[in-house]
Amino acid sequence: MIVIPAIDLKDGKCVRLLQGKKEEVTVYSDDPAAMAKQWVGLGAELLHIVDLDGAFTGEQKNLEEIKVIRKAIDIPIEVGGGIRSLERMETLISLGVDSVIIGTSAAKNPDMIKKACEKFPGKVFVGIDAKDGMVAIRGWEEVTEFHAIEFAKKMQDDGAAGIIYTDIERDGMLSGPNLEAMAKMVSSVSVPVIASGGVAKINDIKNLMQIKNLWGVITGKALYAGTVDLKEAIGLTKGN
Repeated sequence: MIVIPAIDLKDGKCVRLLQGKKEEVTVYSDDPAAMAKQWVGLGAELLHIVDLDGAFTGEQKNLEEIKVIRKAIDIPIEVGGGIRSLERMETLISLGVDSVIIGTSAAKNPDMIKKACEKFPGKVFVGIDAKDGMVAIRGWEEVTEFHAIEFAKKMQDDGAAGIIYTDIERDGMLSGPNLEAMAKMVSSVSVPVIASGGVAKINDIKNLMQIKNLWGVITGKALYAGTVDLKEAIGLTKGN
């Protein structure tokens, strides 16, 4: 299992939201590229970037920052938030983004996912955000009728390279991940699953490591709040 630091971009700054609420914003840095370099310096092997303006409006507003981050670091980056067209995916991939994360449009336009996976094989991850086991979309403002696990299976069948699974109730709350829901998701699909949401302390990383075949975990607020040390967490997953 790998530990993946998150950089959430809003108005060009590195921020975190509480439970995805756009009015509950904490700004951590005015220089996202410097933050990215810091995480790489501590051993990060993959960086998770979310354009929050894109997630809420459907139109990405932080392309310039993503470009600067891409130039600043030499590890793979995955980007999500407001990616709702093949053209936008193409733009990001041409900038050197290694994988794109599709959320809302996967639920709203499943045909697009199929086309995207055919056009960009191995580069399309589907972000599944669940509230009470159901898929939530549009920056978590709308809950659909799709069951998260059934939806993940369909996305896998359509060619998704992996699933990023978030339990909304736990995200940004530092309350610990929903281990039971995560284990069910991992055992339901064969593509890599990355856990997201709720990591508060090193013990949460230890608990997630017990889930067989969990590929990775994204952590954001815990790193910025100082309740998880990235170097220690990476060392733990590598058996150091």
